[in-house]
Amino acid sequence: MSEGNEQPHPGRTVVDAARRGLAQDGGEQSEAGSREQERVTRSLELLWYGLPQLSKGPRRTLTLERIVETAITIADAEGLDALSMRRLARDLDVGTMSLYRYVPDKAVLLDLMLDRLSEPGAARTDFAGKHWREVLELNAIGTRELYLAHPWLMQVNWTRPVLGPSSIAGLDLVMSYLADLPMSDQERMMIVSTVDGYVTGAARQEIQYNATAAEAGLSDEEFWSAQLPFLERAMNSGDYPTMAEMSEDTFDVGWEQSFRFGLELLLDGLEREIERRRD
Repeated sequence: MSEGNEQPHPGRTVVDAARRGLAQDGGEQSEAGSREQERVTRSLELLWYGLPQLSKGPRRTLTLERIVETAITIADAEGLDALSMRRLARDLDVGTMSLYRYVPDKAVLLDLMLDRLSEPGAARTDFAGKHWREVLELNAIGTRELYLAHPWLMQVNWTRPVLGPSSIAGLDLVMSYLADLPMSDQERMMIVSTVDGYVTGAARQEIQYNATAAEAGLSDEEFWSAQLPFLERAMNSGDYPTMAEMSEDTFDVGWEQSFRFGLELLLDGLEREIERRRD
């Protein structure tokens, strides 16, 4: 095989993309940029290599797994704002300074938590033998359930994720079921991104609604009862004829029903495009 036709090593495209980003960065790095790069590097070292071997000092009494799981438990129960290195150390029954021997700060801890929750787990078995559409549907449903189980995830910006073993394993699993679609690698990645964007938006609406209802202390019935006189007057005014003619059950839709309906529409459109390309 000639050099010009040589196929890239598996994973080369991912590495090359990272290198292109580095090459395009250019210029002198700011102090904030240097801190961020240090954070990313430290997170990746812990994610991919674990804790370094100790040559001296006291023996470690904790594991990264226990630290991360405890941090997730705190965030689930009390929210991300309640999680601090001091609070985590207290729940682990160690001194705060001792905890810094394992994880340097909360930002790195958060990267470890996100990768832990990205582990595909049972999806490996659930996806086995499934059609690409079923895989995307199951993955979307699982992601929604993940957000609902860990609402604090909505406070995290995932647009530039630190890619650890679990994150890449989950993405690799989904992409493997899209490999035979008549699309480029770039388009297949955009499919995953588009579905994820829909799931994130739908889950955010639901989580924010539930949080607002809890904070306000008003039930749905009380909330809408307060608006009823104003809405009745508006509908009877003739200024909003389309809204006034809608059926009484127009808004009687549950969160899951709405989510499934939108997801079906999205996947229907994708399936039609794939069929068009195969014709």
